[in-house]
Amino acid sequence: MQGRNLATCLALVVLVWATQAEAYKGGQLAPKAKITIAEARSIALKARHGTITAEELEKERGGSGLRYSFDIKSDGKTVSCELALDEALHRAEDD
Repeated sequence: MQGRNLATCLALVVLVWATQAEAYKGGQLAPKAKITIAEARSIALKARHGTITAEELEKERGGSGLRYSFDIKSDGKTVSCELALDEALHRAEDD
């Protein structure tokens, strides 16, 4: 019985870990990123105050190719904010 409970417990731990690792689109790329999603959120919200409504880590051309992208709702409109990880740049573009 204890072996069965241990197996169930381990399965739950693996499930929670896997869910958190892919909590946002592109999360599987996170180990290659120079900053965490939490750090990227902080930078994005300093560039554009508001509420993050969508986020992803994506691979694009140039440099390391990794970019965090956020949709931020601010003053009634949604703004896209991209952070190029290799250049430590960020830019906000109105949709």
